[in-house]
Amino acid sequence: MCGIAGIYHYGRTEAVTPHTLTAMRDCMVHRGPDDAGIYVSSDRTAGLAHRRLSIIDLSELGRQPMADESGRFHIVFNGEIYNFAELRADLEKQGVRFRSHSDTEVLLYLYAKRGTEMLDLLRGMFAFVIWDDVERTLFAARDRIGVKPLYFYNRDGRFIFASEIKALLATGHVERAVHPEAFYHYLSFLTTPAPQTLFEGIRKLPAAHFLMVDSSGRETIRKWWSPFRGSPSISSERESTEEVLRLLKDSIRYRMVSDVPFGVFLSGGIDSSTNVALMAEMMDRPVETFSIGFHANDQFNELNYARIVAERFKTNHHEIKIGMQDLMDFLPQLVHHQDEPIADPVCIPVYYVAKLAKEQGVTVCQVGEGSDELFCGYPHWSYLLSLERLRQAYAIIPKPLRELASFFAKQLEAPSSGRMEYIRRASAGEPVFWGGAEAFFDRHKRQLLHHDFQQRVGNANSSTIIAGYFQEFVAESTSQDPLNWMTFVDLKLRLPELLLMRVDKMTMAASVEARVPFLDHKLVEYVLSIPQAVKVPEFQTKHLLKKALDGIIPDEIIQRPKQGFGVPVADWCRQELGQRIRSTLKAFNNEHRYFDEGELGRVLDAMHTMFPWYLFNFALWHEMWIEQKQPDRFLTPC
Repeated sequence: MCGIAGIYHYGRTEAVTPHTLTAMRDCMVHRGPDDAGIYVSSDRTAGLAHRRLSIIDLSELGRQPMADESGRFHIVFNGEIYNFAELRADLEKQGVRFRSHSDTEVLLYLYAKRGTEMLDLLRGMFAFVIWDDVERTLFAARDRIGVKPLYFYNRDGRFIFASEIKALLATGHVERAVHPEAFYHYLSFLTTPAPQTLFEGIRKLPAAHFLMVDSSGRETIRKWWSPFRGSPSISSERESTEEVLRLLKDSIRYRMVSDVPFGVFLSGGIDSSTNVALMAEMMDRPVETFSIGFHANDQFNELNYARIVAERFKTNHHEIKIGMQDLMDFLPQLVHHQDEPIADPVCIPVYYVAKLAKEQGVTVCQVGEGSDELFCGYPHWSYLLSLERLRQAYAIIPKPLRELASFFAKQLEAPSSGRMEYIRRASAGEPVFWGGAEAFFDRHKRQLLHHDFQQRVGNANSSTIIAGYFQEFVAESTSQDPLNWMTFVDLKLRLPELLLMRVDKMTMAASVEARVPFLDHKLVEYVLSIPQAVKVPEFQTKHLLKKALDGIIPDEIIQRPKQGFGVPVADWCRQELGQRIRSTLKAFNNEHRYFDEGELGRVLDAMHTMFPWYLFNFALWHEMWIEQKQPDRFLTPC
């Protein structure tokens, strides 16, 4: 895991300098404290920079930026290619001579041999950029699921890219301004949908896309993978569970490839317990496990379940507890490392458990993200799944009657009412499910936003984002069942830009690499090929996964009620945190007028909800990254 950055002056006479590359690179020292390097092309039009967290081939031969033997191709790479050994063996048969034992060098020669087609061969998580010194092109790619981020800026004859936005800002060439439409969507989805970011002019490469920039600065961006590549499965439940288990074991085995110590973040739920159990089968030493809990908030703690798993599999177990003050102390670092707000308080425990792992000498950890989205693990998904089915039946009702139902719902329900919004969507023929993380509905946003800011937003509507995803789903999917839609939309938005970014940004803040076995693309493709009736008969959440794990993890873990990895923010909001949120948002809005004063007051009076936290995250981000008001240690050199 690393931090990458670079500049291409395709339309400028000024030279790319080592000084600028170093400033970009060293903004991200946390992503790679072990080594660093830069490369500048002979004509000084292009430069690459790299911070290294050494995982595979710890020697100097693994240093980046790395060039092929001819000197034509230069690469900077963030991530891991788990099947690099097999790919290397194939290249050696073709006559390639390797100098290192790294996966980075394998990427270089694959690109030299196969061009963009090489992406289909990769099994892993990655964001990498390759400079072609002959064609004068930059090629960039992001992995299928979007585990690793890549941001870029293309204006005024400059193409600038990096693993983190702060590195783009470090060049001094990128203006700090809010993207109004992206903020409007943030209020819906708690993140910005790719390719937007909250910064005007800065974009992120969508998951499963590649980007080519030529010598004129022209961009070519293409999607290179779809999760619906698997053929529809007609297997029985038994055959499906056996194949799921086989693919999971295969995925975990690949993610144990490392030249440094590795472990598991163990919550005590099904997903992390599965990582521990299957890893323990393959090891001749105890698995390193790491768990986190909360002081004085036992209803949020899962430590007892984590201890059951740790004892069952005889792991080398480590725990930590945090409280409200830990959150308060971490807030400046939280905003600094996120770059744009990730309005999920789980970021805080993820950082502290990663820090615990690092303190114990562990650099790589497996995490459980993706399982709930693949196997319908959220209890509220059963309700939304039933609504999606009703939407299909609702479409038969004549349009005037549907519109009448929507009209009366608007009169009877509050703007924040989910029931009203679901009726509106069904009446309009839209998908009811917009993703596993929804905050403010469009009608509520129009009441919340100040009228001056609404003029900047114009006619933006977050339903257009979902409509684009739905068109893609209909065009690509082999089965139109509602659960596949729900999984697909989370693969497009919530997973890559919210859940996986909270994991990437917070583990990297502690210089730890997180690996995601449930999101191996072969497992994703297979699970999406299984009929809904086999995956969740009668809306039984995680039915298929539980069947596959019967006898592998303890029954009390399989049968326990679902408990999300939550944070007691609502409890803390009745204490000092709530006072801080209220004072910060009132002062912020007095100065900037993003929100209607009356509606903001009503949101702040609802501290038992997460709405104040979502707005608080935006205000803190604005202060640090737009106004540059935060402490100097977080602003230099970025």
